[in-house]
Amino acid sequence: MRLLDLASALSGLSILGSLAVLRHHFARLPRLPEAPPGLASQGRVCLCIPARDEAGEIGPALESWLAQDYPELAIVVVDDGSTDGTSEILAAKADPLRTPGAARLRVLRNDDLPPGWLGKNHALHLATRTPEALAADWLLFADADVQASPDLLRRAFAFLDEHPADILALLFAADAVSPVERLFVGLATPGFLILVPPHRVPEPGSFAFAGIGAFTLVRRAAYDAVDGHAGAPLEAVDDMMLARRVKRAGFTNRLALGGPMLHLRMYHGLLDLVRGLRKNTAALPGWWLLPLLIPGFLVHHAGPLLLAWAGFPWLGLALLLVTAALMGDVAQRITGRPMDALWVLWPLNGPVLVWGMAWAFLDRLRGRNTWRGRSVLLKPKT
Repeated sequence: MRLLDLASALSGLSILGSLAVLRHHFARLPRLPEAPPGLASQGRVCLCIPARDEAGEIGPALESWLAQDYPELAIVVVDDGSTDGTSEILAAKADPLRTPGAARLRVLRNDDLPPGWLGKNHALHLATRTPEALAADWLLFADADVQASPDLLRRAFAFLDEHPADILALLFAADAVSPVERLFVGLATPGFLILVPPHRVPEPGSFAFAGIGAFTLVRRAAYDAVDGHAGAPLEAVDDMMLARRVKRAGFTNRLALGGPMLHLRMYHGLLDLVRGLRKNTAALPGWWLLPLLIPGFLVHHAGPLLLAWAGFPWLGLALLLVTAALMGDVAQRITGRPMDALWVLWPLNGPVLVWGMAWAFLDRLRGRNTWRGRSVLLKPKT
């Protein structure tokens, strides 16, 4: 068998296998129930939001959280050295004359990053030390660009009434504006589901775990049991690794669908997208294997083209269209929006992934993590 035939066969099989896994996992992803009538409290909740140069997103995001109809919600935002107008927006949102009964908002300004911490982890740590967070029964972690429907928190607790857990992550709907965002981000959430089997997340002996930056709700006692963010101050993928540590400590982890009630615009254009891939990929435990994985990612995404070159153009076209249709079907169910014709160009995601992976590998060789203008030295864990 020619090398091209072998590569095209392996690529086609890996794509079909990934699609089968995706459909299997999505069918087992729990949905949130409708919000129960009334405004009954399930305990005090403190929402902790880190914000660094989020002027473009923080306003609408914070308004959506302030509009939550949950009766015992406090919000703490840590303005982590912003220089783009975020501070002014937060000052306006913290107006003490807000409607009585609305969620309470505290804004902290932080300009110092101690050695041995990543910025987001330190900001969240500061938020969890405030009086509102210390008095809370639950901590909710959400990024500064996340928007939620007014009843989302009550729906999350209604889910926990039926499926008890100590840490709950919600899968969000990705908002995409530019063509590159529509192509890459639109299919990113289905890609997450390929890697994380939701039905295995609650199982105590399972390898699966889930924490998501858009929405991770954790019982305060479980957070303290693993020393919170102070337990892993240099962990770049803080949401997933917090869930991993909480689950390993014997607590229950669950994953459910939050979209389209929970949504955000993850990246703004190609370079922002690659920077995000760079930061997250650099946090992988087996980062030193990236040079071996990169060729595999390229071959995987080149499946339709390889089949055409190998003399099977109709098989290549069928694989291209079937992949776009099946992944797109999951994406539209998560977002509540129609399928995007650009998704048929999904093989172009391969070079973008490889760009971010190669950049991440170079960062790890330098021993640094770079995000939002900060370059932090990664010290070995002791």
